[in-house]
Amino acid sequence: MVNENMGEQMKWAEGLVEKINADPRPFVKYKESRPIANLKHMLETSVALYGDNVAFMQKDSNDAPYRKITYKEMLAAVNGMGTALIAKGLKDKRIAVIGENCSQWAISYLAAVCGTGIVVPLDKELTEEELKKLVIRADVSCVIFANKHEKAFKAMQDSGDTKIECLVNFNTEAERDGVLSWKALVEEGKKLVDEGDRSFLDAPVDYEAMNILLFTSGTTGASKGVMLSHKNIAADLMVSPTVLKVHDWDIFFSVLPLHHTYECTCGFLMPLYKGAAIAYCQGLKYITKNLAEAKPTMFLGVPALFEKLYSTIWKNIRKQGKEEMLKKIIRINNKTKKVGIDLGKVFFKQITSVFGGRMRILICGGAAINPDVLNGIKDFGILALQGYGLTECAPMGALNPDTAPNAASIGTRFPGCDMKIVDVNGEGIGEICLHGDNVMLGYYEMPEETARSIDAAGWFHTGDMGYLDADGYAFITGRKKNVIIAKNGKNVYPEEIEYQLSNIPFVEESFVFEQESADEQDTVIVASIKLEQEAMEEALGADYTEEQAKELVWREVDKLNAEAPFYRRIKRVIIRKSDFIKNSSKKLIRFAEDNKKED
Repeated sequence: MVNENMGEQMKWAEGLVEKINADPRPFVKYKESRPIANLKHMLETSVALYGDNVAFMQKDSNDAPYRKITYKEMLAAVNGMGTALIAKGLKDKRIAVIGENCSQWAISYLAAVCGTGIVVPLDKELTEEELKKLVIRADVSCVIFANKHEKAFKAMQDSGDTKIECLVNFNTEAERDGVLSWKALVEEGKKLVDEGDRSFLDAPVDYEAMNILLFTSGTTGASKGVMLSHKNIAADLMVSPTVLKVHDWDIFFSVLPLHHTYECTCGFLMPLYKGAAIAYCQGLKYITKNLAEAKPTMFLGVPALFEKLYSTIWKNIRKQGKEEMLKKIIRINNKTKKVGIDLGKVFFKQITSVFGGRMRILICGGAAINPDVLNGIKDFGILALQGYGLTECAPMGALNPDTAPNAASIGTRFPGCDMKIVDVNGEGIGEICLHGDNVMLGYYEMPEETARSIDAAGWFHTGDMGYLDADGYAFITGRKKNVIIAKNGKNVYPEEIEYQLSNIPFVEESFVFEQESADEQDTVIVASIKLEQEAMEEALGADYTEEQAKELVWREVDKLNAEAPFYRRIKRVIIRKSDFIKNSSKKLIRFAEDNKKED
């Protein structure tokens, strides 16, 4: 690979590996990271190491088995696509990628970012109007998309309002109506490479420039464009598998949308760095079917996903009348495991088969999860742990080590990265700040917002409130911008109360916010609660009334209030029937007034 700055880039990467190897903490156990200068270097070295390994497992139809694509085949497709894109005049231009998780998405991302231009992953759940705004904001010249988006992007191109000059469809066999075929474009590029075209193969990569432009899914306002570099992501890839083992025989199950940096870095680029495979899920309704078919070993998800799977397992156990027996087996097994005897493989085989039968690690991110869920899954013989990240950190901020997880914590800092708590209040809680090579370049065309988030010393102020314990584990109490200031000046963290409410069996979801009292002399804490229908019927019977439901909810709320100081107590409860309004990453939109209304 020709790159005039490779010496400088390798020196940086080797320096980071030295920091990893020098970290004395006992849970930084896996000091096996190879230095990677940038994502192009990562890809080429992975193919040299793992060329015949499976990179992608993809289903072409519901009835078809998983089709396997090797590392060598992946690189040939990336080189073909990159060469073809440059031949189409797209060198150094903005290339958007949008669609369902699939190998075409992954190959397009790598082709765009590894020598062609700047990749702009877009959210497939956005409306046509929202997508058009982002295409204009990001100066996108080319969009590579799944079939269902063709009409929308063709209309954008025809409108003349955008800079779109090239459209590529994942799913078509040949060019139609000016829209290029992804498959044909890859083959065209491969032919150019065979004829000696090295425009993409030899294209240098500036590892400190903006090569990735990601738009956040805002819960409190407009989305921001986060500018990331190869260096940002390469740093994450090198430091994060030091506290959690990734094998070259692992199979990652890809469910979360690839345009989110959590799935993109951790569920796509990380397995490729370590020689592992990625099995694409066909969609949420196919999870159980695809788990059984792919038999994955690693699964990245969000709390709602894991909580739903866990609660479904226990519901089925209760229906079979085996709840008490299973709890007894779990208690016995937890004792026998301490002396090296694990009965789980025999007694929990039916449960672990829900996850495909080979699952070894579930990693939860995106929001807080009930530690009982993580511990409960662990009781079945599958390690479940929490991580923490933000788009602005590409995204890794912390992760629980697989040798010493704390289910209540978001994890510990990575080697070569720093974490601190600033502006600590009387309760010992302050803002979590992160420092390291993974911190973004800044917000796109928002210098003032960048200056507010990254201080002069390079510390990124996350906006998350929390604390560190004596062992370096971090705990989050809530978002800084969501903190409710009571009339007595005390801080109330709505996420903490929402978490407590989530532990009530019949509470499906809640939203805590503030209102002023009628006399404007007090802050009223309001909890809007959506109830879990099946659990309510178990508690009250199928014909329960709204009054009975409120009485039951208040009994549980009163228990929470009894343990809380007066200023933190819930004073009003709303029983909500409809779903809360959320963004495309399924996070509740706190500024949406409809979320505060009684329906």
